[in-house]
Amino acid sequence: CNFEFELCGWKQDENDDFDWHLRTSSTAKLGTGPATDHTLQEPSGHYIFIKSSFFQLPGQKARISSPVLSRRNKNCKVCEGVVVAGMNHILHTLCSCFCLQIIFYYHMYGAHIGSLIIYQRTTLKHEKILLNLTGNQGNFWQRKALTLSGDGDEDFQVVFEGIAGKGPKDGIALDDLTFSREC
Repeated sequence: CNFEFELCGWKQDENDDFDWHLRTSSTAKLGTGPATDHTLQEPSGHYIFIKSSFFQLPGQKARISSPVLSRRNKNCKVCEGVVVAGMNHILHTLCSCFCLQIIFYYHMYGAHIGSLIIYQRTTLKHEKILLNLTGNQGNFWQRKALTLSGDGDEDFQVVFEGIAGKGPKDGIALDDLTFSREC
């Protein structure tokens, strides 16, 4: 999802404090967020963004979730036969998404920036932290690839949580979110 036209099925969580916003650098106030998006490398390109402001208190959270990813999807499965010791036949087959990644670009710049936490959340609402970034990460887009692991056939989502910092010009931006079977 490059956010040029829509959120691509990503949804704002209802149990957070505020929302991620779709925006361009050309509509941003000077000194808040990246100078361009990552996709087009132009001020008119879109990305999603949160910023600390008078409306958010430090520590408040904005969360956005991916569409549900199914482990039962044919494109996702990698199957292995399990051989029982001492026997020459396959007892059963285990199937799962052994090699699924999310690749994304983030921009976190400011003296009092908050945090970006990425979770893998099952349909039963169990969350596992995949990445936790806090503080200034530099005034440029950075690429990150995270392997999505799993147990069994439970479907899951990826959740991006931005936590507001103390600086009114500080913000967190995301762009070019991709799910890949490459590892």
